Amino acid sequence: MQSVIKVRTTARDGLYDITDEVRAFVKSCKINTGFCNVYVQGATAAIMIQENWDASVQTDVLSLLRKLIPKGVWEHDKQDGNGDSHLKAGIVGPSENIPVINGSMGLSTWQNIFLCEFDGPRECRNVVVTVIGKDN
Repeated sequence: MQSVIKVRTTARDGLYDITDEVRAFVKSCKINTGFCNVYVQGATAAIMIQENWDASVQTDVLSLLRKLIPKGVWEHDKQDGNGDSHLKAGIVGPSENIPVINGSMGLSTWQNIFLCEFDGPRECRNVVVTVIGKDN
C-alpha cells in the first residue's frame, strides 16, 4: 500500500513533523506486522527520525548542519546557490524504515518522523509512504 503526503514548507531550513500523517496511513492499512518506508522526493530534502518532545533538538540539528555545511562555499553554488542543501540532504538521507509491530509503528516514546527541508520554502514536498506487511 502506498500514499503520498504533501507538505508545504515555510523556511529555507526546517524540520516538519509528519508523524501523525504517517501513523494514520499505517493504521488505515490494517496490517499487524511489516514495515513502513517514508521517502521524500527531491534532492534537497531528507527524512529523519528524531525527538519531538523538546524543540531545541530540532534547532540543534539545523544548527549542527549549518555549521558543518555552510551556505555559499560549494562548487554547485555557481549554478543555483543551493550546494549546501544538496549536501545536507545527502548526509541525512531521503528515507527511513520503521517496523510495524502489532499494527502500530515501532517508534519509541520520543521518536517522531520529520521531513527535513534544506531548500525552501516550497509549496509542496511529496513524501511517499509505502507499507508492506501481513495482517496476522
